Amino acid sequence: MKLINYKSVTPTNFDNDVAKGVTGRVVAGKADGANNFCMRIFEIAPGGHTPKHAHPWEHEMFIHAGVGEIYGNGKWNPIGQGNVVFMPPDEEHQVRNTGKELLILACLVPSAAPEL
Repeated sequence: MKLINYKSVTPTNFDNDVAKGVTGRVVAGKADGANNFCMRIFEIAPGGHTPKHAHPWEHEMFIHAGVGEIYGNGKWNPIGQGNVVFMPPDEEHQVRNTGKELLILACLVPSAAPEL
């Protein structure tokens, strides 16, 4: 068993042309012997966003804190604390923080996907 506080994991910061104000942490992955999935925690700063992208695997997200929007089904959809998102394979998507506090979400991807 592994039991940690996600903040104890060294973060990877993304702040470039396609992602702004995003911090990602792999909290359960290949290094832990997780053979079926990878769990990542993302913090998105106010005004920040993930890249708009699509990929051949599904993933699931749980919004832990904050407010924002997720692009999916060709439109922006509001998200906030307690929301769950299922993103099917090959659907273009992006998350952006529209609030004044961190948008924190857990994201699960299959083990074949890149961990970050």
